Amino acid sequence: MTLEMSYLAMYGLFLILLILVQVSISGRQHGLLPLFGNRENLISTGIAERAERAVQNSTFAMVLIAPSVLMLAYADRSSSSTAFAIQIFLAARIIYAACFITGITYLRTIAWITGFLATAYLYLTLM
Repeated sequence: MTLEMSYLAMYGLFLILLILVQVSISGRQHGLLPLFGNRENLISTGIAERAERAVQNSTFAMVLIAPSVLMLAYADRSSSSTAFAIQIFLAARIIYAACFITGITYLRTIAWITGFLATAYLYLTLM
């Protein structure tokens, strides 16, 4: 397994942790019983809403990053620069999620852009 795939697995574990944090925050806002229902009329606000959006955005980031890492491994194109890019991606996404949940907007945007550029770099190395 390549180093990039190991970092992808770490991001997957982080995403699982982020989901658990989101459910915990939502549980504090709504109570656990409403979370067992279909949630049709359940409207989160504040930190619970930000946590939900952080999970959604982080899931979308996984959809973007995973193919690049798998293609790098398949094409045997792993290098120190691609390993560094996925490390930057992981750090940026952790910072992004923490900033999103806590409401730190400017740092959140910088972290998002950094993670996005790291993802784009991985795809560009495949060209």
